[in-house]
Parts: sequence; C-alpha cells; structure tokens
Amino acid sequence: MINEQIRDKEVRLVGEDGEQLGIMSAKDAMKIAREANLDLVKIAPQAKPPVCKVIDYGKYRYELARKEKEAKKKQKTMDVKEIRLSPNIDENDLNTKAGQARKFLSKGDKVKVTLRFRGREVAHMGMSKQILDRFFEKVEDVAVVDKPAKMEGRSMIMFLTEKR
Repeated sequence: MINEQIRDKEVRLVGEDGEQLGIMSAKDAMKIAREANLDLVKIAPQAKPPVCKVIDYGKYRYELARKEKEAKKKQKTMDVKEIRLSPNIDENDLNTKAGQARKFLSKGDKVKVTLRFRGREVAHMGMSKQILDRFFEKVEDVAVVDKPAKMEGRSMIMFLTEKR
C-alpha cells in the first residue's frame, strides 16, 4: 500500500535514509513524505503498529524487480531429456545411447529412458525389462533410478537422475 491507501491510525515511520522517526499518525507520516517529495509505502503491514517508509515508490519497485531478476539468473532449470530404445537394440547401439545419457546427466538434466514397442514386439515383454536393466548398468556410476521402469501404453519408461 502506498500514500492514501494507508488507512491505519498509527504507523511506525522509517525515514528515507533508514533512521527511525517513531510512531505517529498516518496523516503526519503522509505530510512528512509529501514535504520530501516522496511516497509513503507500507513495508510491514502485519507489525503492530504497521511499519511505513518514506521512499520513491517507482525506484523501490525497480529495485525489487532487479533483485527478482538476479535471483532468477542464479537458479538452475532442470530439463528432461529423452532417450528412446527398441526391444531389439544391439549392444553397440546401447553403448552409444548410454554415452548420450551420461552427457545429459553430467549437465544436470534428468533422463527419461523409453523402450517403445511396435507391432508384435508387445508379445516379448519379458526381455524388455532386461534391456532397461542393462542400460542402467552402463550408467550406474553416474546415475540413480528416479522412477523405476513401468509400462505406459505401448512403451516402458524409466527416469534417471544424476548421482549426488
């Protein structure tokens, strides 16, 4: 809340350079803010009495936006990369896919390993769990199973994350 939006009878006022000006009526605080050609901004509404500060509101909002932007820059986003396998995959192809998974995991991404079944391949589900287990053995030193393998429609899916 700023300026006339503040309806409290008494407020604790903080000056523009941070010094405590004490507890006073909201009208007096508003008068002090006007004399300084600044705004009266309620900073801590839950305090008894509420804390208001004499500052330039536009500058204050700009500073908040800048701090928020800085915080966003520092946070790491985690992507989910997908690696698709087929039930009749050869050992060399499995090694290549495992290498890709290692690269994704080292960058801090999650890896979704999908084993897709087409046509009559669904009849040979018993072998499919072994393929995912072999894949995991190849990346075991850098990965942990986030979600174990389970069937979803015509594909078996497993999630891996980087070992901490």
